[in-house]
Amino acid sequence: MPDRGGGPTGPRMRVGRPSRRVRTLLMTLGVLAVLAMAFVMFAGFWTDWLWYRSVKYSSVFTTTLWTKVGLFFVFGLLMAVAVGVNVWLAHRLRPPLSAMSMEQQNLDRYRMGVAPYKKWILLAVTALVGLIAGASAAGQWRTWLMWVNGVPFGEKDPQFGLDVSFYAFDLPWYRFLLGFGFAAAVLSLIAAALTHYLYGGLRITSPGARATAAATGHLSVLLGLFVALKAVAYWLDRYGLAVKSSDFKATGNWTGLRYVDANAYLPAKTILFCIAVICAVLFFATLWRRTWQLPVIGFGLMVLSAILIGGLYPAIVQKFQVQPNEQAKEAPYVEKNLKATREAYGIDSTQVSEYPGKSSTDDKTKLRADADEAASIRLIDPNVVSPTFQQLQQMRNYYAFPSNLDVDRYKDPVTGKPQDTVIGLRELNLQGIPKNNWINDHFRYTHGYGVVASKGTDADSQGGPVFTESDLPSKGSLGSYEQRIYYGEKTSQYSIVGGPQKEIDYADDSGEKTTSYKGDSGVNLSNPINRAAYAVAFSEPQILYSGAIGEGSRILYNRTPKERVEAVAPWLTIDGDAYPAVVNGKIQWIVDAYTTTNGYPYASRTTLGDTTADSLTAANNQRAVVAQQNQVNYIRNSVKATVDAYTGEVSLYQWDTKDPVLKTWMKAFPDTVKPKGEISKDLMDHLRYPQDLFKVQRELLTRYHVKDAQTFLSGSEVWQVPDDPTNKSGNAVPPYYLSMRMPGDSAQAFSLTTTFTPNGRDNLSAFMAVNAEAGTSDYGKIDILKMPSAETIDGPKQVQSKFNSNETIAEKIRLLRGGDSEVEYGNLLTVPLDGELLYAEPVYVRGGGLKYPLLRKVLVTYAGKTAFEDTLEKALNVVFGAEKETPAVPPGEGDTGTNPPPPPTSDNPTVQEALDDAQKAFDDGQAAMKKGDWQAYGEAQDKLQDALKRAEEAQSKANSTDKSGDKAADKNADSADNNADNNADNAAYKSPGRAVGEGGGSGGDSSGSG
Repeated sequence: MPDRGGGPTGPRMRVGRPSRRVRTLLMTLGVLAVLAMAFVMFAGFWTDWLWYRSVKYSSVFTTTLWTKVGLFFVFGLLMAVAVGVNVWLAHRLRPPLSAMSMEQQNLDRYRMGVAPYKKWILLAVTALVGLIAGASAAGQWRTWLMWVNGVPFGEKDPQFGLDVSFYAFDLPWYRFLLGFGFAAAVLSLIAAALTHYLYGGLRITSPGARATAAATGHLSVLLGLFVALKAVAYWLDRYGLAVKSSDFKATGNWTGLRYVDANAYLPAKTILFCIAVICAVLFFATLWRRTWQLPVIGFGLMVLSAILIGGLYPAIVQKFQVQPNEQAKEAPYVEKNLKATREAYGIDSTQVSEYPGKSSTDDKTKLRADADEAASIRLIDPNVVSPTFQQLQQMRNYYAFPSNLDVDRYKDPVTGKPQDTVIGLRELNLQGIPKNNWINDHFRYTHGYGVVASKGTDADSQGGPVFTESDLPSKGSLGSYEQRIYYGEKTSQYSIVGGPQKEIDYADDSGEKTTSYKGDSGVNLSNPINRAAYAVAFSEPQILYSGAIGEGSRILYNRTPKERVEAVAPWLTIDGDAYPAVVNGKIQWIVDAYTTTNGYPYASRTTLGDTTADSLTAANNQRAVVAQQNQVNYIRNSVKATVDAYTGEVSLYQWDTKDPVLKTWMKAFPDTVKPKGEISKDLMDHLRYPQDLFKVQRELLTRYHVKDAQTFLSGSEVWQVPDDPTNKSGNAVPPYYLSMRMPGDSAQAFSLTTTFTPNGRDNLSAFMAVNAEAGTSDYGKIDILKMPSAETIDGPKQVQSKFNSNETIAEKIRLLRGGDSEVEYGNLLTVPLDGELLYAEPVYVRGGGLKYPLLRKVLVTYAGKTAFEDTLEKALNVVFGAEKETPAVPPGEGDTGTNPPPPPTSDNPTVQEALDDAQKAFDDGQAAMKKGDWQAYGEAQDKLQDALKRAEEAQSKANSTDKSGDKAADKNADSADNNADNNADNAAYKSPGRAVGEGGGSGGDSSGSG
């Protein structure tokens, strides 16, 4: 019988081959894996589309998407065709027989291995290079859209006479095309050479000719294309000199032509262009001559020329012509750089004026009066008092304020005039909720509640803020508005609202209130496909099956203001500081946005991340600029954006109506930016000059404040932004907002200010301010007060140093630090006053059982004299040696409660008893205020109101029986009412925890002040 055991004469056993069931299972798993990957990709795409549609900016998504898709397929296909055709052509041009050398015998094995799969290999190679090239091209969607939609600047560069738009919009696209062409030529050359070598067209060790005629012609054409592209590169490099960066000791990051560029590099590039064209023609000529001799000679000549003409000659010009007389040679080019840089950064209209540095009067009374008119000195530092807001107005642990509050302008509730106001929102703090779980984190605790605002220039008797809007729900001078905050700076994760699960709204003495979101923001989760997509996108399977999601449920995400603006306008650079404002009954986040380019000829470049960094961004990274392009040499605050804190609605408003970069993007994304005329009056009142733009401009103005090329080159007038004297981080001092009056102006204006010191020294060299009050004719006007070079005027660091070294002040500081207390220094504000500079700095104390800083002292320095007092008024009186004049007020008129009029009397015992109770309630309230017992103060106010009401009722009853006493009783009741009103209002005004005119304390009663 034959051997059945698999021996030499029997059938061979199949070893290791899986069964049909296993193969089916593996195939099924493979299909499921592919489907899962496809759904993950679909989920990302689908959720993005749903989000853009929810914010009504779907055109941004579709325009961006189709642009990327188009570039991907066009350039991916071009690259695949270029490589594939050259591989196919090299194979087609292979020699029919190859010499049987050892080299060819070794290659035969590879040819035989490749032969059955050559079509698949060709397809895989072309697909791979196509995918890589397509992905690279898709990343150039901004470059493509700017090239297609470019708008002229109306400015020509001084060297070539071309519109600036050529360098900003056209040249970047031409450089991309050139780079793509080089990549296609090099990859095609490599692929063709390998194919020729594999099939015998090229030989390395075989005897005879190293290349066939066909291979020679094919590779020569590809080399000719490469050299032709190099010729184009030389020609574009001529224009590239206008935007070329180079280090120049006088300017830092210099952009534009210098003497050596105009007189050596520019002619060298032209000569190299001509040589490259000739060299390319010689390579193409090998199609007929079939020899490498001339092309190789031409290529060698091009390389030698590049070394001699493009490298050695400019170095000789720089060494022997420029360096011996640099200022004279470079001056004309510096003039161009000065002009272009000032125009590109919007500092060309900056007014630089000489400032005497000394007071022009000895009249101390006048100086004291002028000090009050010069500025509304802000004692409440928004970067220090956040813990105070937190302690007094947090109300619940699941609320929090940002670490840096904001400065805005609101009407004074007493005078009705605009005043600097420190404002913050009571945002959601998930770390403070009673118990963290998925339902609490995403369904129940979904939003913050209310605005808290205080006067910027005043503190109460305890050193705390004087709140003009406070309590929960917030009430005060801001009127009625939607207080729920679903979108904010601290709202970084998603919430699901509007469904069957109720949300915690806020809590008061009666307990927690619930609500359900009524806005149309977010994406509807009723659709199971949407739920599945978000479950995958957020890696949260509970979204798919949770019973807390039902009809009407909506998911909110991308909730920070800067994040939303960046998403709907990916072509904008976002300012680091979004700030809230109550506008038309809504809380609106206001976000400043910029258009930028790095292609403005002759304008020096700056790095946004470095230029906008200061001591605040170092401590709070959330305040850092969100830059699409970190290195720029042109910037405009072209867009003002708002984000509704309740609905999340994003609105973009055109601010700079002349900016060609914005006009270009508005052509690319039509109907996304609203015209400037649609900005409401209420919104306009809260717009301001942006900080990051100001920081970029002040950094440039350290060098570009001079207009004379010789002075610029000498470097004698270079300034620097001083380090923050109150911060040990070593970072630049931040600019400060305050209302102030510049010399020559008739009234105060909301301004953004900074100081300069000489390079490497600490004394003051200049003071800079910009009018930050939007809607006024002087908005954006930059003024620099230049200190006399012959005088040594103290800069911020020196002022702070003298303050710290003063023995008397040091002793007071030591006493303030008694126990476990800590001293914190507020913003050191600088104010021009009668030829000199007034410095003012609030000093806070944190400790002694308190976890939050309270204002305890105020430092004021003027003309070398320093005061350290409890209040700003006292400090100014000491510095100027004169007290503020106050007009005489007749007794009983305009009384502030300091010397209250005597209590009224009545012949009616019942009325008199009520009046006595009113007087006692008022006295009790005053005593409670001095003790800081705001609950007792609130109770006293209630008793005061009740007593006045009883007096009025008793008097009315008496009038009905005794008409003869009518006039006297009315007079008594009115006198009592007026007296109590005046004293109670004054007490409420001074209360640290009560809103002016509202009376609501930070933990006391919220009744009115009577």
